[in-house]
Amino acid sequence: MNIQIHSIRFDADKKLLDFVTQKVNKLSNLSDGIVNAEVFLKIDHDEERENKVTEIKVEYPGGPLFARKQSKTFEEA
Repeated sequence: MNIQIHSIRFDADKKLLDFVTQKVNKLSNLSDGIVNAEVFLKIDHDEERENKVTEIKVEYPGGPLFARKQSKTFEEA
């Protein structure tokens, strides 16, 4: 599986990138058909406490899958 991680409006450190890679690799346990995963890590400019946004797009033979979550931390999202 090919994994691409994009950090938008900030530079992600190695610890966060490793964490995301580890979690996305677990998806291959659910299905062998996953070809590509693209993760977007964004910081929303709102002054809210929950300003971390994580989005993932998974290329799957049945069609692309997409999920988005906004939380206090990227790890939680």
